[in-house]
Amino acid sequence: MEQTNKERSLVSKVMDGLVTGIVEEKYGAVLPPQDVLSKEFDVSRTVMREALSMLLARHMLDVRPKIGTRIRPMHDWRMIDEDVVNWRFRAKPDPTFLRDVIEFRVLIEPRAAAQAATRGNASDIAAIRDAFEALRNSPPGEPGLQTADEALHTRIVIASGNQFFQQMAAIIRGALSALKPLVDLPPDAWEETVRLHSRVVEAIERHDAKEAEAGSIALIDFSMSRMSASVSDTSMGSAASVTPAAPAAPAAPAAQ
Repeated sequence: MEQTNKERSLVSKVMDGLVTGIVEEKYGAVLPPQDVLSKEFDVSRTVMREALSMLLARHMLDVRPKIGTRIRPMHDWRMIDEDVVNWRFRAKPDPTFLRDVIEFRVLIEPRAAAQAATRGNASDIAAIRDAFEALRNSPPGEPGLQTADEALHTRIVIASGNQFFQQMAAIIRGALSALKPLVDLPPDAWEETVRLHSRVVEAIERHDAKEAEAGSIALIDFSMSRMSASVSDTSMGSAASVTPAAPAAPAAPAAQ
C-alpha cells in the first residue's frame, strides 16, 4: 500500500510538471516522446504513461499516429474537472477566456445567491457571514484577502443546495483568482466592493432571494467595470450585457 501511495504521489507530481510546461508553452504543440519525458522527470515509463493517460482522460492531450502526443487547445480541456480548472487558470488569461469566465459567473452566482437565501440553513448562513467578516477585515494588500473572497463566494454556491452548482465551485474560485490581479482596487473601489458583498450577504440572511440575486449581479458588474478600466478591453462587455433574460411568464390556461 505504501508503494501504491508513493506511485500515486509521483504520478501527481509528474502531471503537475507536465501541465506547467504546457501552459508555459515549453513543449510547443506536441509533447516529446515518453522516453524523453521519463528522463526529464526522472521517473519510470510506467509512471509517465499513467500521468499522460490522466491528461488524456481530461481531454488535454490527443494521440495521433505518426505525430505523437499532441497538446489540445485549452478550450477543449474538460473544465468540469477541478484539477483541469486549476491548471487552466495558471495560463495567462486571454480576452475570450475572460469573457467566458464572466458569462459563467453571471449564469451561476446570482442564481446560487437567490437559492442560498431560500434554502440555506443556519449553519450555511453563519459560514457565509464568517467569510464576509474575514473579507471585510482583509483590505487590499492583506494576504488573507484572496482566501476570504474565494471562501465567501464558494460558501454561497454551496448554500444554494444545488449539487450541480456546488460542483462548479472550483470554477468560481479559479475565476476569482484569475480576475483578481486584473482588478485595480483603490480605496473608494474597495469600500464599494465591501458594500456590494454586504448587500448580498444581508439579503441571504433576510432570506430575500430577489435582492440576493440582484446584489450578486451588481457585484459581478462592478468587478467587471473595474477590470475593464484596468485592461481597457472593449471586447469584454459588461455583466449586465450577458445576464440571462428572465424566463417568460407561463401562458394563461385556455378557457374551459
